[in-house]
Amino acid sequence: MKPSNAISIRRWYQRPRPLSAPDGFEDKLSQSVELLRVAAAMTPCVLAHSLSAEDMVLFHLIATKDLAIDSIALDTHRLPVATRELWRITEMKYGRSIRSVAPLDSDLATLAAAASDSALYTDKSVRELCCGLRKTQPLRMVLVGKAAWVTGLRRAQSLGRSDVHDQHFDAAFGLEKFNPLAHWTDDDLWYFVDTHRVPVSTLYDRGYASIGCDPCTRPIRADEHPRAGRWWWEANTATGTECGIHIAATNTN
Repeated sequence: MKPSNAISIRRWYQRPRPLSAPDGFEDKLSQSVELLRVAAAMTPCVLAHSLSAEDMVLFHLIATKDLAIDSIALDTHRLPVATRELWRITEMKYGRSIRSVAPLDSDLATLAAAASDSALYTDKSVRELCCGLRKTQPLRMVLVGKAAWVTGLRRAQSLGRSDVHDQHFDAAFGLEKFNPLAHWTDDDLWYFVDTHRVPVSTLYDRGYASIGCDPCTRPIRADEHPRAGRWWWEANTATGTECGIHIAATNTN
């Protein structure tokens, strides 16, 4: 037998494009809207908006249902250009602002003194410090005085998020936490996006399945785990690597 000269091609990830509503979708949608109404009643309540597809769905529901939930987004100073453009487009389309929450200059100075940007890839403690100062600490400050916050966490995102609750008390930040899309599958998410023409990042059409800061996110291959593109140089498993924002809360469930 002659050896094959064929080259095995690993295709890039392509997001789902379901043409019909997944089974049980309408019930899930109704439950999500009702959960958002419960969250809105716990004033003040905020959506922690990462400009992900999940958060775009939540933002769309909050805006179209005119719910009293403000939106904040963490401007880590390392956001991809596509994320910043989506931020601008979203505010224009819905007529609602997304409040920018940035790290303190003193914290950025601390980070710069601790290590260069390249140390992210060689020392996990530096990466964790970066995530802590750019994301967790600013979020902690903005959540002070809030009664509840809303996130786009879904159980289908990783094994590490498989026990995400619809609603629970977040002991890490000291307030009620709502995850209205906890039960949504990938098909549920993208069916809603396409049906309602919800704007999403152009990076999803370039092989990205999960989008974070520019230095720490890459496209993935079709056979990789959806969160394999986050902090890819670290040991990734199906549990998914986390920045720290949701770890403590998840462990208290």
